[in-house]
Amino acid sequence: MLGLMQEWPLLVHKIIDHASLYHGDREVVTRTTEGPMARTDYRTLARRARQLADALDKRGVANGDRLGTLAWNSARHMECWFGIAGIGAVVHTLNPRLFPEQLAWIINHAQDRMLFFDITFAELVAELVPHLKSVETYVALTDRDHLPQNIPHLVAYEDLIAEGSGDFAWKEFDEHTACGLCYTSGTTGNPKGVLYSHRSNVLHAMMACATDTLGLSCRDTILPVVPMFHANAWSIAHAGPMVGAKLVMPGPKLDGKSLCELFNGEQVTMTAAVPTVWMAALQYLEQSGERFSHLKRVVIGGAAAPQAMIEVFEKKYGVEVVHAWGMTELSPIGTVGTPTAKVAAQPYERQLDYKVRQGRPPFGLEAKIVDGDGRELPRDGKAAGRLKVRGPAVAKAYFQGDGPSAFDADGWFDTGDVATLDGDGYMTITDRAKDVIKSGGEWISSIAIENIAVGHPAVAEAAVIAVGHPKWGERPLLVVVPKPGRTVAKADILAHLAGRIAKWWMPDEIVFVEALPHTATGKIQKVALRERFADYRLPG
Repeated sequence: MLGLMQEWPLLVHKIIDHASLYHGDREVVTRTTEGPMARTDYRTLARRARQLADALDKRGVANGDRLGTLAWNSARHMECWFGIAGIGAVVHTLNPRLFPEQLAWIINHAQDRMLFFDITFAELVAELVPHLKSVETYVALTDRDHLPQNIPHLVAYEDLIAEGSGDFAWKEFDEHTACGLCYTSGTTGNPKGVLYSHRSNVLHAMMACATDTLGLSCRDTILPVVPMFHANAWSIAHAGPMVGAKLVMPGPKLDGKSLCELFNGEQVTMTAAVPTVWMAALQYLEQSGERFSHLKRVVIGGAAAPQAMIEVFEKKYGVEVVHAWGMTELSPIGTVGTPTAKVAAQPYERQLDYKVRQGRPPFGLEAKIVDGDGRELPRDGKAAGRLKVRGPAVAKAYFQGDGPSAFDADGWFDTGDVATLDGDGYMTITDRAKDVIKSGGEWISSIAIENIAVGHPAVAEAAVIAVGHPKWGERPLLVVVPKPGRTVAKADILAHLAGRIAKWWMPDEIVFVEALPHTATGKIQKVALRERFADYRLPG
């Protein structure tokens, strides 16, 4: 027997309709790329999203077409998210911090038909244009007066939406229809696409709003420092309007001073970002003597939050820190460190032991740890194993079938992390199975750097490992074996890498050794290499 309930598909554009109807005058504030602050509200944003949807529909954008965005957090970028998804097309957010060649590969792999971009990325887009095979139209997220030059098939965003009607009726389709595409950072080989559905994004936003997750409400003013191009914006672009919270979009200015101006000027109560951002913000507050006027809650993810940072926020400024962990494949929220009643009842110093952990899964995510044979390990806080997860907002495959077989027959996704779980569900990441480096919340591929380094005529072998850094968390250390009879200097290798990898991927130091440790099968034994350089300190 089936229940007698209505079929009401979970579609992303229903979120902005709800915000327009019940929180229509709630502000969305943007620090624009043109300079001035811009203020709109959910009612206006929803109407403009419908205009965009109508304009795209008239231009022949069809269900399943991918449209790329290369943009900061802004009201216009949100209009793109809802307008594109509202006709059954797919919003493909692109990370401008990636190397141009990698961006070109991703855009071509996704077969994006259009590319929406902020004018701060005009030079980058002009560099990409000759390499893009599928893009038919470029849309600058600005008006005609600020339109950049030297980009073909270009239209101003304001001119584009003027082609559409604010009364456009959203398209009708199944809730499992794709609506978002976000690529991983290519930690092993080429990046892999994670294709979100309307259903998964709506369910994930509902998970995010829960009190023990991000704890959002219509009384909040949220400033999402985490970019909309980074891991699905940690759901805030969907969860914020779902509850009717005021949104403050920082645009391109993410330095400590600019953020603190917005925190206090817009009376922000909740925000989210990677630790590197908070280091800069806290340093600014220390130097200026300013304090947070209304901030109550900070979500820190993307990399481990140092205990010292947590204590400064909570003890000095009275701001609660919520530690979180997730992945692009999880939409991305996986675990959140909101304290249980048992933890909250303990002395603060004991609570810190839990605050530095990665937290507990909310409803909608199952997690377990397994050994090398796939047997589940005990949840005792001591046994460490490969972390696997599943749920309605977890990927079941990669776009176009790419990537390794990280998904098993029972729906479990192997995160590639090694972790412990205790009896209350608190998770602690103890290691990563993949040899990637997380610098400032962004992944750096060790394999990509190694492959280029060994292309130098004087290099026999190369390996990249992570070493600790007080600001960025981790930075790459390049270990090089010169070819017999050849000499090579650090400057030679850096010059060889320059222009082939992103600047922020450049190794902080290069160490020359006679040989690298190898496994029985001839692979570089990075565990031994990390042990060898465990106490290594970067110069300066």
